[in-house]
Amino acid sequence: MEAMKGLMRAAACLILGASFLAAQRNDLAEKSKRGKELMATGRFEEAIPIYRDLAKALPDGPGPAMDLGLALHMAGHGPEAVTQFQKVLRLEPSNVPARLFLGAAYLGLKNPAKAVEPLRGVVRAEPRNADGHLLLGDALLSLEHYREASQQYEKLSQLEAGNPKAWNGLGQSYEGLARQSFDQLEKAAPDSAYWLDLVAESRAKGDEFKGAYFFYREALKKMPELRGVHTALGDIYRKTGHADWAEIEEKKEANLPPLNCRKDPAFDHKVAPSLGSRTGPDISNKPSALLECDFWAARYQELIDASRGDKSVEADYWRTRALNELAKQAFSRLAELPPSGEVYELLAKIEFSQRKYTQAANEWQQALKFSPDSSFDRQGLAISSSAAGDYENAYVLLKDLIKESPDSQELNYWLGYCLLGLEKPSDAVPYLERAVRIDSAPLEPHRDLARAYLRVGEIDKALPHAKAAFPIDADGTLYYQLAQAFRKTGQKESEMEMLAKFRDIQNSSAAEKKRLEEEIQITPP
Repeated sequence: MEAMKGLMRAAACLILGASFLAAQRNDLAEKSKRGKELMATGRFEEAIPIYRDLAKALPDGPGPAMDLGLALHMAGHGPEAVTQFQKVLRLEPSNVPARLFLGAAYLGLKNPAKAVEPLRGVVRAEPRNADGHLLLGDALLSLEHYREASQQYEKLSQLEAGNPKAWNGLGQSYEGLARQSFDQLEKAAPDSAYWLDLVAESRAKGDEFKGAYFFYREALKKMPELRGVHTALGDIYRKTGHADWAEIEEKKEANLPPLNCRKDPAFDHKVAPSLGSRTGPDISNKPSALLECDFWAARYQELIDASRGDKSVEADYWRTRALNELAKQAFSRLAELPPSGEVYELLAKIEFSQRKYTQAANEWQQALKFSPDSSFDRQGLAISSSAAGDYENAYVLLKDLIKESPDSQELNYWLGYCLLGLEKPSDAVPYLERAVRIDSAPLEPHRDLARAYLRVGEIDKALPHAKAAFPIDADGTLYYQLAQAFRKTGQKESEMEMLAKFRDIQNSSAAEKKRLEEEIQITPP
C-alpha cells in the first residue's frame, strides 16, 4: 500500500527501543542491534528470525513483540503482523504506534473495516499524528464513508499542506460525495434538466466534447434559463476552435434574468447558527434559490452544510455541483505542489479516472524521471498507454513487467487487452484466461476473453464469459458479436436469439441517447 512508504522511517525509529532497553544479556542486546541494522536497510525477512528469538526470550515485553510485528508487516506477512500488534496492545493498551501499525496491517490485508477502530484510537490520542489521519482517511474512503474521510484528509492538509496524499484524498472524498448526491438526483428526476446538466459536466471533464455538447443542449430544451449552461457551451466551442460561437453563448448567459439573492425573511442565520459547522445537525431550511446564490458566490461549503438533509431535486443538484467544485479545488492544489514522483503518480491516476488516458500516460512518464526503475510507475504507463490505444509501446512494457510478476491479475489482463488491440487474439487468450483464473470477479477480463475466443472461432468457450460480461454490455456489442459467430457456424436459432437481445438493447432509450450523443455534430448556436 502506498501509505506504507511514509511509515518506513517511523518503523525504523521504533526498532530497538523497548527490546534493547529490556535486554539484560549481551547476546540479546547484540541481536537487537543487528535487527535494527537489517530493518534500517530494508532487509525485513532477515530481521524476522532475530526478532522471533527476542520475542521468545522476552515473552512479556511489548517491545520485542512490536519489533517482530514491524518486521513481519514490512516483509508483507500481514496476518502474523496483526497478531503481534494485538499482543502489544494487550500488554500495553495505550501504545499508539501499535495501534497505528495494526490499522496499517489491516489496510494491507484489504480489511479497512477492521482498520478504522485502532486508527481512530491513534488520532484521539495524538490529534496531530499525520500518519494516523492519512491511514484513517484511506480506510474510510475505501468504505465509502466519504464525509468522515474528507474530515481526516482536511486535518492532514492542515498538518502537512505539502503532502500530495492529503489533497488527493480530499478530492476523492468530495468526488464520492458528489456521486452519492448525483445518484439521489438520478433516482428522483432522471432526464430532468438538472440531471442532463450534470451528465454533460461529467462528459466535459473527460474531454468528451460531443457528448457534453449533446447533453447541454438537451438540458437547455427543458430549462432555457438554467444558469451556467451557455457558459459551458461557450467553453466547448473555444476548446473545439470556434471562438466566435463561444462569444454568442457567453452573451446569452449574460442576458439571462438576474438571480435574486435577497435573503428570505423567513430564513435567518441567527436561528440556525450551525450552518457553517460540519458537525451541526441536519437542516433543510435554506431556500433553493439561496443555494444557487451560494454556488455562484463560491460558498461551496456553506451550500453543502445548508442543504444537508434536504432531499429536494434542487438541493441534490446544487450540492452535487458544489462538491464537484471542491474536488476540483483539491486536485488543483495537488497539481500546484512542487514536482515529485508521488505528485505525478497521483495526477496520472486522476487523469485515468477521468478517461484521459493519453494525459495519464504523460504523467507516468514524468513520474519515471524521478524513479526510472520503478515497476509501479512502468506498470501505470503501460496500462494508460494500452487504454489510450498505444498498443505497441504498451506491449513492450507489459512483456517486461509480467516477467517480474507473472501472477499479477492486472498485468495479465492488460497484456491480453493489448494483444487484442494488436489483432493477435490467439496470443491474447492465455493471458486473459490467466487473469480470469487469478480473479474471476472483475467483468472486463470476461468480456475481452469472450471477444478473443470469438475471434479465434471458439464459440463454446466464449459463451460463459460473454454471459458473465452481459451486465457491462451497455450497447449490446457482445450480443451482436455472438450473433455473427453463430451465423458463421450455421446456428440460426442461436443467431436470432442474440440478435433479438441486441435489438432490445439498441431500442432502449439509453442506447438511443448514446447513439445520438456519438452521432451529433457540434454546430453553431
